[in-house]
Amino acid sequence: MLSPDVAHILPATDTFQEVIPAVLPMFHIYGFTVLSLSTLIIGSKVVTLRKFAPDVYISVLKNYNVTSVIAAPPLVLFLTVHPDVKTEYLQSVRLVISGAAPLGSLDEERFLEKNWTTSSYASRIRSDRDIASGDYIHKKAFEKSSVGKLVPNTFAKIIAVDDPTGTPLGPNQSGELLVKGPQVMRGYHNKPEETKNAFLDGWFRTGDLMHYNEDGLFYVTDRLKELIKVKGFQVAPAELEEAIRDFPSVQDAAVIGIPHPMYGEVPRAYVVPKAKAQLKTEELQKYIANKLAEYKQLKGGVEVVDSIPKNAAGKILRRQLKLQYEARN
Repeated sequence: MLSPDVAHILPATDTFQEVIPAVLPMFHIYGFTVLSLSTLIIGSKVVTLRKFAPDVYISVLKNYNVTSVIAAPPLVLFLTVHPDVKTEYLQSVRLVISGAAPLGSLDEERFLEKNWTTSSYASRIRSDRDIASGDYIHKKAFEKSSVGKLVPNTFAKIIAVDDPTGTPLGPNQSGELLVKGPQVMRGYHNKPEETKNAFLDGWFRTGDLMHYNEDGLFYVTDRLKELIKVKGFQVAPAELEEAIRDFPSVQDAAVIGIPHPMYGEVPRAYVVPKAKAQLKTEELQKYIANKLAEYKQLKGGVEVVDSIPKNAAGKILRRQLKLQYEARN
């Protein structure tokens, strides 16, 4: 059992029962543990959806007095930007958990501003996010853009990227998160080489790029394998995607690294315009140039697309975009 300050989903009583829409795939570890096992064991009502469809999900919000939403970032963005998601449909929601991929602070703010700036439930809301690689961290109180502190019985350290010594970095230094704890696997079944590569001196390599501050609060940057290396600098696609989504006529975005003869790699953006919006790629590039450092700019270009490829858990399939780009160039 989790201690009371970790268990955000409340047990059923004579007068209360959590109501949770289930759209995450239950074969995924996030959907299996957080959405299924940890909710059903305490008597929650889990409203299952065969697959995500906007009208069906909105009807669940409208008709079931949903109390908690367990989501991935694309669902949070949907609840923020879709015109048919009304504030009153979320007035019974007391908890939102977003995991499987980073949710940026700007996206978090837009979600809260739309749905709870005038709601009497605002003081009860926590914006809780779990890192992609597991339940190593929890939030005891709201902290903008942080994923919180370590859960009990768990050890963690941040090390420099590709550091074979495993030397811990200090506060506010970005690197890969390594963890130890009872929730960490022993290894991959019948795959000794993969198991060996997944650990460093007994520490599990999560593949998450993170940092922590002086108060022990952790912050996710992106997945290590997704980094774009521009002139020796490491650029996190998630940071660029968040900035692009802040552009008024953009609804969704994905960023990949493409080869460049001088810089090694440069960021390339794929963007989905908002309905009826006139998206001018030159204006978007200027907007990003004014907000971010020179090496983070979209020198690989901007392509307007109808949708961003994502897996069932809501993660952007950047590898698929890379393969599409390589096939055309």
